[in-house]
Amino acid sequence: MSHKICLIGLGYVGLPLAVEFAKHYPVIGFDIKQSRIDELNTGHDSTLEVEDANLQSVLKKSVPTDKGLFLTSSLTDIAPCNIYIVTVPTPVDKNNRPDLTPLVKASETVGKVIKKGDIVIYESTVYPGCTEDDCIPVIEKASGKKLNVDFFAGYSPERINPGDKEHTVTTILKVTSGSTPEIAEVVDQLYKKVIKAGTFKATSIKVAETAKVIENSQRDINIAFVNELARICAHLNLDTRSVLDAAGTKWNFLKFSPGLVGGHCIGVDPYYMAQKAQEVGYHPEIILAGRRMNDSMGAWVAARIIKLMIKKDIPVKDSRILVLGITFKENCPDVRNTKVVDVIAELRLFGCKVDIYDPWASAEEVKHEYGEKMLSTYNLADYHAIVLAVSHHEFRKIDFSKRAASSVLYDIKSFLPFEIVDGRL
Repeated sequence: MSHKICLIGLGYVGLPLAVEFAKHYPVIGFDIKQSRIDELNTGHDSTLEVEDANLQSVLKKSVPTDKGLFLTSSLTDIAPCNIYIVTVPTPVDKNNRPDLTPLVKASETVGKVIKKGDIVIYESTVYPGCTEDDCIPVIEKASGKKLNVDFFAGYSPERINPGDKEHTVTTILKVTSGSTPEIAEVVDQLYKKVIKAGTFKATSIKVAETAKVIENSQRDINIAFVNELARICAHLNLDTRSVLDAAGTKWNFLKFSPGLVGGHCIGVDPYYMAQKAQEVGYHPEIILAGRRMNDSMGAWVAARIIKLMIKKDIPVKDSRILVLGITFKENCPDVRNTKVVDVIAELRLFGCKVDIYDPWASAEEVKHEYGEKMLSTYNLADYHAIVLAVSHHEFRKIDFSKRAASSVLYDIKSFLPFEIVDGRL
């Protein structure tokens, strides 16, 4: 089989994969946002997941016949492909219920172009059974074709870590699966071509789906434990990081840190697992308890900051607070599901006036997603409290001695020297 690959969704997951496949196969990258296509065609990726030189080395101005990457928002261009890889977001709604809208729309797109013998592979994180129970029926309805008769399916969950230049798409072992044993092998061999770390062929699509969703659920629960530890230590007047450093000297102690759990994976995936568990009649206690703990941390951090201000006799109402960082993690422009906004919202409920500065985040995206305006510059001396919310490396260069003498400096990430902060998580 001569592979001609289409990547549907060119975000943090789809673009890096498209670039790697384009070094070996003809690849068409499809995205419904023409602005994203236009940006990438300039040879620059605003997510910073793919270096400009790497992207430019594979870009083609027309559909490649041998290898290379052509970008489009046109259905006509992707019709000749025989492998469709879906890498769209799988968010939750305001009630933390799985929102399959992007996945359904992507499946409809595939259904309009899929042909006899084609393969569709999903990478989006979902609950067990979603691929076969929710996505495939959409393709069947749109195409009039049947799974494992006219076309085939696979599932290979994404393992992208935004901003991480060490653990990249090619260096993280990839789980693969297929709708038949034969197709599972085709999918596995396809990924082996580009994944240097190797692959692991799961026994079924549902097993691969479950494995992915519990990876991040496990991390979420472990972080929830240390977040609860941070609250206990606050009551005991103990420094959490000092406790964790001491405990971490044991060889089998798991080194997790307290913090705000946001982003497109850890803060979302457990809800997918919980939803499916509840559908089959089981109420997941530990998973949801971890979610409640982590989702409440923004408000708790804000309350800690306010208490420190009161101890310094700083009037809370109309006080000025500078929040440094709004992305969901350090050295990365990704603001999806950032929990820094929870801290900001809670501080405003106390009557504080909050400013935001982040050298990595897009001001346009922050405004669109959260309605927040960011500063382009700031003066530390103007603020009653300064909150280091994200540990961007640029923040290490800040001279915090220039802040007002009576101000509060709170370090959510335990990034700054312990002796210069008034409090840390």
